[in-house]
Amino acid sequence: MNEAKTIVITGASDGIGAAAARRLHQNGHHVVVVGRSPRKTEAVAGEIGADRHVADFTRLDDVRKLAAELNAAYPRIDVLANNAGGVFGDPTKTVDGFEKTFQINHLAPFLLTRLLMDKLTASRATVLQTSSVGARLAGKLDLDDLDHDRKFDARRAYAATKLENILFTKELHRRYHDQGVSTAAFHPGNTASNFANETEDRLMRFIVTNRVTRAVLLSTPEKGAGELAWLAEGRPGVDWESGTYYEKRKPKRGNPQAEDADLARRLWDRSEALLG
Repeated sequence: MNEAKTIVITGASDGIGAAAARRLHQNGHHVVVVGRSPRKTEAVAGEIGADRHVADFTRLDDVRKLAAELNAAYPRIDVLANNAGGVFGDPTKTVDGFEKTFQINHLAPFLLTRLLMDKLTASRATVLQTSSVGARLAGKLDLDDLDHDRKFDARRAYAATKLENILFTKELHRRYHDQGVSTAAFHPGNTASNFANETEDRLMRFIVTNRVTRAVLLSTPEKGAGELAWLAEGRPGVDWESGTYYEKRKPKRGNPQAEDADLARRLWDRSEALLG
């Protein structure tokens, strides 16, 4: 096995994140479990004897508190896996004033990564984004309407954030790879987890909750966790290439917008502006 790493996984109280936490802990790594639900987070962390932190990504103050806790608790962070996310129902604004899907899936992990950047560069860390083939379904990304106020559709809002995850990965690589940070985004597979439990989208809810469709169309969280674990344990530049989006451990090109370096730069700048 490679040298043990300190690996922070958000969205680790359930689904892919919990399965990845179990696998990486079993492989000898120091896993840090981050989740929204205190009960579920404590259960997963207690099961494997891992550290735990609770943060609700609908509250950016929770993200800031989480970053402060992580910076104080760990001398180094070798891997930050931004895995928390989901698809939600009708447009809902958070206490911070942003649409819920956009804040949880993009803005919160963007903020967390930025607040940990000194630690990540000092650790020559890997930063991972759980994206999705759903990024291919994103329409033209409108940086002046990232909340989709003009026309909201739950599936399109989700797809847009998965595209944003890939753009963030590429721009993070461009800005920080020469300081030692490596980045990757990946599709974990169409996984039978609870990520869509809060959506009002009838088709998506049917697929993820119906026993037959789950068995036929969806893979297990453990398979999705395998993709995350492969990147977390792998050697950037040897096992995989930084700044790249992966499906089934192979580099993939999806939505053409994901290859737009100028769009990636402008999304970063816009995200910073929104956070003040």
